[in-house]
Amino acid sequence: MAARSTPQLFTIGYEQAKPAAVLDELKHAKVDMLVDVRAVAASRRPGFSKRQLAATVDDAGIAYVHLQKLGTPAEGRQAARAGDRATLTRIYEKHIKKAEPQAELAELIGLIKSGKRIALLCYCRDPATCHRSRIVAHVKDRMRVKVEDLIPPLF
Repeated sequence: MAARSTPQLFTIGYEQAKPAAVLDELKHAKVDMLVDVRAVAASRRPGFSKRQLAATVDDAGIAYVHLQKLGTPAEGRQAARAGDRATLTRIYEKHIKKAEPQAELAELIGLIKSGKRIALLCYCRDPATCHRSRIVAHVKDRMRVKVEDLIPPLF
């Protein structure tokens, strides 16, 4: 029997990137499913609101899923805008322990274990300053996974 390979998980942020550049990164990485982990899947940036984004990736053969409860609560987003990573992390760690985020984390892990090439999407360009890094840490606590941060070119 052949050994299963370690699943691959990608992350991507669209800050300072055009929709086409984000899509190119996803296609280059052969992503099967984009998992939007924003609490609010709306954007002032054209092409990044939920409906537009879902349609764009669907046209490219990439499925779209919004796991809203894995998003950062309002007070965490406020800390992120202020550059207060410690407060963001503290708020997010408290949030992700709640039942709804835990259910969505379990759903995400199921998607990863299915063998699909998943990319987590949020706004922040730098994954180290984004709550995506916390989601990845929680996934890694529960399973082996290879993680690659996709960084689209600046516009």
